[in-house]
Amino acid sequence: MIEPFDDTYFMKKALQEAEAAFEQGEIPVGAVITIDNRVIARGHNLTETLTDVTAHAEMQAITAASNFLGGKYLNKCTLYVTLEPCQMCAGALYWSQISKIVYGARDEARGCINLNTKLHPKTEISGGVLADEASALMKRFFVEKRNLN
Repeated sequence: MIEPFDDTYFMKKALQEAEAAFEQGEIPVGAVITIDNRVIARGHNLTETLTDVTAHAEMQAITAASNFLGGKYLNKCTLYVTLEPCQMCAGALYWSQISKIVYGARDEARGCINLNTKLHPKTEISGGVLADEASALMKRFFVEKRNLN
């Protein structure tokens, strides 16, 4: 049986957010948060727009999901993000007690895995979902940025 609301389905939604960031001149990272196969929050990088180094896609989505749920804990929620969370975002996800994180591309240099950032003990993490698409968008962004300078 084909499951219409699988990790690929929701990662495509996160990629749409990453595309929105790209169009705004932001580093193209997008995120969505779901509960019971329903998107309850969306976000993309806004660090340039808001001149705020903490305005990562995950942070935007965490805030939106908390507002939607009326509480700070994201139990039973899943974050889909196009790039492995950084240390800051992983810390916020720790405190939110999110149940699951699904990321697209790895961030070998700044990602939470290589930096050994602790996640909440009940948080499950998996990656590689549409990693090629997420990486290609990121590479395209930086190629275009270099060509403009």
